[in-house]
Amino acid sequence: MHEPSRRRFSLGIDIGGTFTDIVVYDHVQGRRFSRKVLTTHDNPSRGVVEGVDRVLAEDGVPAAEIGRVVHATTLFTNAMIERKGAVTGLVTTAGFRDALEIGRERKYELYDVHIEKPKPLVPRHLRAEVPERMDARGAVRIPLDEAALETVVDGLVHDGVTSIAVAFLHAYANPAHEHAAAAVIARRFPDLAVSTSSDVAPEIREYERTSTAVANAYIKPLARTYLDAIAAQLARRGIAAPLLLMISNGGLTHVEEAKRVPVQLLESGPAAGALAAAWFGAEDAGGDVLAFDMGGTTAKLSVVDGGKPLVAYHFEAARQKRFAEGSGLPIRISTIELIEIGAGGGSIAHLDVIGLLKVGPESAGSEPGPAAYGLGGAKPTVTDADFVLGYLNPDFFAGGSMAIDMAAAHAAIAEVANEASLSVEQLAWGIHDVVNENMASAARVHIAERGKDPRRYALLCTGGGGPLHAYYVAKKLNLKRIVCPSSAGVASAIGLLIAPAKVDRVATVAQRLDALDWAEFEATFARLEADARRVVGETGLDPATARIERMADIRYVGQAFEIVVDLPPGPYNACSLPELMVAFETAYVEKFTRTPPAVSVEIINVRVLVAAPVPGGELAIRAAARIAAAPIKGYRRMYFPEWSEHREAPVFDRYAMAAGDSFEGPGVVEERESTLVIGPGATFRVSESGNLVVDLP
Repeated sequence: MHEPSRRRFSLGIDIGGTFTDIVVYDHVQGRRFSRKVLTTHDNPSRGVVEGVDRVLAEDGVPAAEIGRVVHATTLFTNAMIERKGAVTGLVTTAGFRDALEIGRERKYELYDVHIEKPKPLVPRHLRAEVPERMDARGAVRIPLDEAALETVVDGLVHDGVTSIAVAFLHAYANPAHEHAAAAVIARRFPDLAVSTSSDVAPEIREYERTSTAVANAYIKPLARTYLDAIAAQLARRGIAAPLLLMISNGGLTHVEEAKRVPVQLLESGPAAGALAAAWFGAEDAGGDVLAFDMGGTTAKLSVVDGGKPLVAYHFEAARQKRFAEGSGLPIRISTIELIEIGAGGGSIAHLDVIGLLKVGPESAGSEPGPAAYGLGGAKPTVTDADFVLGYLNPDFFAGGSMAIDMAAAHAAIAEVANEASLSVEQLAWGIHDVVNENMASAARVHIAERGKDPRRYALLCTGGGGPLHAYYVAKKLNLKRIVCPSSAGVASAIGLLIAPAKVDRVATVAQRLDALDWAEFEATFARLEADARRVVGETGLDPATARIERMADIRYVGQAFEIVVDLPPGPYNACSLPELMVAFETAYVEKFTRTPPAVSVEIINVRVLVAAPVPGGELAIRAAARIAAAPIKGYRRMYFPEWSEHREAPVFDRYAMAAGDSFEGPGVVEERESTLVIGPGATFRVSESGNLVVDLP
């Protein structure tokens, strides 16, 4: 494999719900080229190709000089939400056919007698049982009945199944039966996609492990088809660089690993945005930022402490209720911890049954899109309101690449304004304000649940809508600083280019700390690290450059759930007991303020993270060269609530600003990919990093 750093350019591709972002970084001159194109939902690769072709042609980027391609997409998450994955079957241990549907006893709405639990991805008639049994220590109690397995798989294929998940009881302790079943299925049906729980999520708790294996099987054929197609499209354009994929933990992996375990990609787009926020916020916010990424369909918020986004080891997909824990499908993967809010530029505004203004969660997306896009949308959206308020420039939207229909935007807003007996301006501000409150309210809860004080953070805004809404979201959260990077509208795609290769591995040990078999304990870590290093090597990197982190899920005996604890470096032996106890108790006190007296401790799972830097990931953060033009390129009538009416306000040209320049609000700062709104009384400046730093009054 060639060395990516010897090539001049890196290419980042991020497919969102409304826009597909393309970024090319020139490592020689430190320049960025970018394009935003509408996402083509019928065939997402078509939008990717359109954006790549435009960059290659319009910016003179030679395809042969692209040494690295990194891709993130919401395609697989959307397939789960919209139930557009493969027809999937489940093969499980006799007697456990319904574990997937029974789930957990806990209800996400305790007093709702009409509660709707998330529907399994596999209906009951496609869930089959076979005789086999392992005990909790991995000893065989009942051998696998391969003849019965062949019979049930024949039946599933006859019923139209194209992908199968295999989840046997206690396979985390001994995967032999699952591996044997996968081999039998592969021999009988070579084209059938197979996912085993011991390969996808080899950890204790049957429901969560089975749910994760089923989710992987559900999107596996789609991932295989899509990733092969996108790689072929890039190759036809002369881009010979290997395709790397962003995974949910904020790292990269290679195509074959992504096709094997595509469930790792479910949160890849939001992860890239959080990485970008951590990178851009290092200099101007001390690494402590609330990463606020608002696109056309959703907004995301994540907490970054000391330059590192918080990481979780499970999340829920396709929730029945957006903020209700337990209302979605549990997925056991490592992911950057964030909250997703049904608020984007395409979120549709309407009056509810008692006449209150609501915004979202229904979205116009990219098809038909907001009314202003002129593509057939007729309902008022957040983007339409931002045009009516004067924040967006119809002649320079997406760098002037899209024709905007202002009459349609006004008409869409006017229809609901008349119904509400408000002026068009009042309703437009109401839409802007309501969606800001939706995002601020969700952010308050997310931050408080993690024991954080939002006032010590800066709000770092990215995405096409983030800079538009950051000012009034920050005011609602009582924040005093906003950081807006250059090319904020395509920041997630930039985040792809700075990500390291990362591999997570987990294994269940389920032993008391004072009774550990230390040799076996260390051997488990060594085995996980070796497997992770192998994947890093397959990505084309040198495993010797990798950083290794060890963690464990630890609890007090009698507790139902664990906390993930960072462990000191190994190797471990009996003398390691005191320092492991200190690590656990420190983490426990940080989370719960005190420890219980005289209770034994047990380790349930052990985890390793192996991360290796990617050559070509060293992007320079610096202000772009200032063009020879006045910073204020004109004036436009805008609405700010402090004024209570439309007035003339300056429009600043981002490309005519140099490091050290400072200005006063109100006004907007325009660049091709996004527009930053600054309210009255605020000041802003261009930092040495190229970020715009806004100080609120």
